[in-house]
Amino acid sequence: MSIKVSRKDSTSTFLGLVVNKTVFFATVAVVIFSVGFTLIFQEQADHYFGIAQTYVSEHGGWIYTLSVNMFIVFCLYMAFGKYGPIKIGGRKAKPEFSLWAWFAMLFSAGVGNGLVLFSIADPVRDFLNPPRLAGEDPVLVAQEAINFSFLHHGIHGWAIYSVVGLSLAYFTFNRKMPLTLRSAFYPILGNRIYGWMGSLIDIMAVITTLFGLATTIGFGVGQINSGLTHVFGIPSSLFYQIVIIIAVTLAATLSAFTGLDKGVQSLSKLNIRVASAIFLLVLILGPTTYILSAYIQNLGSYLVNFVDMATWTESLRGTDWQKTRTIMYWGWWISWSPFVGTFIARISKGRTIKQFVLCVLILPSLVTFLWFSAFGGITMRDILTGDMEMIAAVGDNISTALYVFFDKFPLAMVLKVLGVILISSFIITSADSGAIVIDSITSGGKAKTPKYQRVVWAALTGLVAAVLMYGGGLNALQTAVTISGLPFAILLVMMCFSLFSGVKEDYDKAERKEQLIEREDYRKNILELVNKDREKKNLAKIKPKDKDTSKPLGNENTDDKNA
Repeated sequence: MSIKVSRKDSTSTFLGLVVNKTVFFATVAVVIFSVGFTLIFQEQADHYFGIAQTYVSEHGGWIYTLSVNMFIVFCLYMAFGKYGPIKIGGRKAKPEFSLWAWFAMLFSAGVGNGLVLFSIADPVRDFLNPPRLAGEDPVLVAQEAINFSFLHHGIHGWAIYSVVGLSLAYFTFNRKMPLTLRSAFYPILGNRIYGWMGSLIDIMAVITTLFGLATTIGFGVGQINSGLTHVFGIPSSLFYQIVIIIAVTLAATLSAFTGLDKGVQSLSKLNIRVASAIFLLVLILGPTTYILSAYIQNLGSYLVNFVDMATWTESLRGTDWQKTRTIMYWGWWISWSPFVGTFIARISKGRTIKQFVLCVLILPSLVTFLWFSAFGGITMRDILTGDMEMIAAVGDNISTALYVFFDKFPLAMVLKVLGVILISSFIITSADSGAIVIDSITSGGKAKTPKYQRVVWAALTGLVAAVLMYGGGLNALQTAVTISGLPFAILLVMMCFSLFSGVKEDYDKAERKEQLIEREDYRKNILELVNKDREKKNLAKIKPKDKDTSKPLGNENTDDKNA
């Protein structure tokens, strides 16, 4: 039995805010309960979240593995199949941002400070605790450590973002639906997306976005604090980290108030410029030839072992490495997908499906691989030559590893300052773009809302991060965010089918319309030709008669006269 739900606007005003009250109040209630629970029952939260994470990893790991690989196949099919030339927003849609600004924003929102935090830590940790080559040649172990870093931070993660971003962009700009996660399920659920089913989807999206941002801010400020310690000697303590959160929140609030065109776009361009400056300094001041040759080798090794690593599930080993590493990353990427996907969708009008997939799926991965080849590659080379300094740094605190790494280069102080700026800018960009996304979802997909409404969400994200950091609840919350990735993985699989159904339906309609237009044009052309042919035949019949009758008449008159 079908369920009919009204399509009428479900938003209303509350204390001056334009919100969908169901989504808004449910989100606030869950946030208050979750934060309170993790603060009051910290030990119990860690215990139960740990049990849940173990259960999800053991029994749901194959779902993660199958899903993330399916997302890659789906995205490539959409890009290189017959639907690739379809433009987001329709044939006449034009991009709102330049290609450079668009890439800078999607890259900054999708990467965050993870690029800086894990480019050294992950290869070192995977070298010390190899997934499959324990006891083998250290050179092979080091190469596989880089390969798995590429796996965890590359194409699979960006495929997750691509599915969400492309789905929301298509239904928002091509079907004129609200920019909320529920819109992507319309071909499957129909008008039920405007009822409790759609509200539940949006509530899940807002909660994971808010908590994902809060944990990122919380862990990111630790790296900022470590950088300030290395550069200016400021102590690394909870007090200073809370101060940094307040500063980051204020900056994100100011950026959110200025809007997408100025705030996020300017910060994103700053991120790319600072990251490029750091990489170029490392490339020039460091082993240039080694970095470039390592990049080529690492790409080749990653591609050769791609299918093997991507489908590996530890089924014959009975170990827990993949459960605590790969599955954790898939859950983390998926948990972030509502936030990043919604933001990418918001800025992607005017791009074709093929351009969207290539720029979102391939380009960020190639940039990430280059960064990991420089930072992780140099670290692996030093370890293999007997330099254990980075192993000690990662073991002590992964937040300080980057600054210890910079000590190996000339102009180390310049690199450290740029590192602090980059991490701070990444976090501010994430908080700012996250506020825009949460505002969009809670307002029922409204494109324009009061400016201070985005400010409210930016401030709330910083407040949650500060409270959890003060109460020690970030680790438990990070685990909870990872666990929530499993139901979202199933939702994303449904989203693939929904997007395909919607695009196919619209494509078939457009094709039938073109065929009708072509038939109508063909019919008109045939009629014109037939009419012209008739006219010619009529003229041809009339002209000979005129000639035949004129001559005899003239002759008869002449004969009469002669007579």
